[in-house]
Amino acid sequence: MNKQMIEFKDLVKMGFPVNQARNIIREAKAILVSRGYGFYNGKRVGLVPSSVVAEIIGLPSLDEGDD
Repeated sequence: MNKQMIEFKDLVKMGFPVNQARNIIREAKAILVSRGYGFYNGKRVGLVPSSVVAEIIGLPSLDEGDD
């Protein structure tokens, strides 16, 4: 699974509790907005870059098979 974008359902499939998965997506969106990506300020945007999620949960990368 080489995903560059990740959503709430993907985090739940990884084993995160529902509330924690929602909070991770919210935090990722807040980080992206603070970096100047205003698009992520939208309420219905739920797809975020996996690199930002990896920063939040403390993993080097969620992309399997990075080159």
